[in-house]
Amino acid sequence: MHLPATANSRWTLDDVPYGEIDVDRVRGSEDIFFLVAAASFIEIAADLYTDNLIAYFEGDEDVTRWLAGRWKPEEIRHGHTLRGYVRHVWPEFDWQGAYDGFFEEYSRQCTVDEFEPTRGLEMVARCVVETGTATFYQALGNIACEPVLAGIAARIRADEVGHYKYFYRFFRDYAARQPEGRLRVLAALRRRLVEARNDDAECALRHVYRVRMGAKADGLQALNRRLTSTIKQHYPLDMAAKMLLRPLSLPTPLARFLEGPVARVTSRIIL
Repeated sequence: MHLPATANSRWTLDDVPYGEIDVDRVRGSEDIFFLVAAASFIEIAADLYTDNLIAYFEGDEDVTRWLAGRWKPEEIRHGHTLRGYVRHVWPEFDWQGAYDGFFEEYSRQCTVDEFEPTRGLEMVARCVVETGTATFYQALGNIACEPVLAGIAARIRADEVGHYKYFYRFFRDYAARQPEGRLRVLAALRRRLVEARNDDAECALRHVYRVRMGAKADGLQALNRRLTSTIKQHYPLDMAAKMLLRPLSLPTPLARFLEGPVARVTSRIIL
């Protein structure tokens, strides 16, 4: 069974053809192992993150209903899909043990205190996060040396782009009621972009690495540099720039002019 053919198709875990994975082709790729395992941790932990978001947006039924009914289950499904891939290809890896260590640390730092001061600006921050995830899965799909993983990455990327569109729509709704001004929006974009150097990803990778490498767990920085270099070669900077500029509602000629500089700045900040 194959994943749905179109980007807008809904899919489930039953659609993922784990039995068709070319294990011999991918099993020897340490980079892919670490990228997929760490991503699975972050996606499944969206359970906690979404609850914090729902509490922050309490009273806005459109937002909280979508977060609980669509965003949360799709994010968790992404995590379960990636976890299934790891377990199929690297069954010896103690996924649950590593995840438990990650979640114990992650749950202490995942609080509503990190949210923006207004709901509109928090939607801007959400757009940055979805830009990061959509472009990461685009890069992962480009890196993937195995067809089933490439298909999974494409499905998740499509979902994340869809999530971005919802958060952008919610931002526009808030902006219509309480305009933030471009400088405040730009500041929110910058804050979240800097944070996207990604404490969550570093935390997940650290716990995957410790369990995977055991006593050899002294090469994490070198691994981080290697993974960053690999992702950078395949990262869709133009896509990231377009998505980041959109909440500023700039005139089209100016937005196009800025795409190149924004892409270069993005590369320096998050890669």
